[in-house]
Amino acid sequence: MPARATEAAAMILAGGEGKRLHPLTRDRAKPAVPFAGRYRIIDFVLSNFVNSGIFKISVLTQYKSGSLMQHLARGWQLAPQMGHYVAPVPATMNLGPQWFRGSADAVFQNLDVIENEQPTYVCVFSADHIYKMDVRQMLDFHRDCGAEVTVATIPVPAEEMSRYGIVDCDNRRCVTGFREKPPLEADAVGTRQASMGLYVFNADVLVRAVVEDAERPDSTHDFGRDLIPRLAERGRVHAYDFSTNTHPNMTEAERGYWRDIGTLDAYYQGSMDLISVSPVFNLYNPAWPILSAYYPSPPAKFVFADREQNRIGSATDSMVSEGCIVSGGHVDRSILGPRVRVNSFAQVSDSILFEGVEVGRHACIRRAIVDKNVSVAAGATIGYDPAEDRRRFVVSEEGVVVVPKGERVG
Repeated sequence: MPARATEAAAMILAGGEGKRLHPLTRDRAKPAVPFAGRYRIIDFVLSNFVNSGIFKISVLTQYKSGSLMQHLARGWQLAPQMGHYVAPVPATMNLGPQWFRGSADAVFQNLDVIENEQPTYVCVFSADHIYKMDVRQMLDFHRDCGAEVTVATIPVPAEEMSRYGIVDCDNRRCVTGFREKPPLEADAVGTRQASMGLYVFNADVLVRAVVEDAERPDSTHDFGRDLIPRLAERGRVHAYDFSTNTHPNMTEAERGYWRDIGTLDAYYQGSMDLISVSPVFNLYNPAWPILSAYYPSPPAKFVFADREQNRIGSATDSMVSEGCIVSGGHVDRSILGPRVRVNSFAQVSDSILFEGVEVGRHACIRRAIVDKNVSVAAGATIGYDPAEDRRRFVVSEEGVVVVPKGERVG
């Protein structure tokens, strides 16, 4: 008998500071960073739960949570009369004057959420990743295995194992060991199973585990570093193979797609994954929609077709959000957030422009992430002079220029 979605409650860990995404996280929490033009990162995990029929969702927040909580309030009101909710749970310091000491402590400080709902299962998911998952299939696996804890995993190249929690399991998917970001093995070849930061717990097991962990002076109070390794030693932890997960109308190219966009380069590459002719991550599947807040804006507009002066408003291989005006400029292989304006003769290529960016006449932007409400003056350039870019802005390891929110670029 499959597990019922009504037996599960979700706790979304959305308190990440996101230091490696600075300056995009200078004024907002990592899950509130815009992605794919009109979405926020947190919209992807929330959409997975709602599409899976799981409607009791608590979002544990902490750092710079203002814009995140506003987004949840405007876009994620479910049906409270039916007991459905997406509820932000700020760090209210219920146990004294301290922030959450780690992901496990965040759950410990909010055990009243579990006590109030009395679910059979609790899904503890990170808010920081881009993927599609029918969570019910992971719940079914958890129940069928008789597991106390289930960890979702994907294969990663062995030479990248130091970036992930590595899960060792036998041929029955029983977890025999869990190593958080272990050192690279000298003879590392092939792949390793990496934790995706997505856990399903029996509710009573989760409560006992976080209470016990809170009393340990040697703990960092983190799921990956502390709780899961200890529970794996005791048995009944299983690894769920994410590549087996399916959703309606899924293409084979999408199978197993998951991106941790916790660095500037990973964020940039994850964004570029969206704009190919046949994107490996498809936003256009009505059977598994990505939901978000709706901010009313007029349709995007492209104006001027003066071929004599090459003053043509156009966009190729790009995503253009509502309210944008491409006024005689050209956009190529780029993503424009809401209400961006690209003026005459400007060139934007291989770039991500957040909401409210204005690009002046004859300005040129290449391989850049431009944050909200930036004004780029007429004739200015971004992404063409590496030395000048590094003097003025943050530049990623792979050379992507990042312009902070509200800057005036002359």
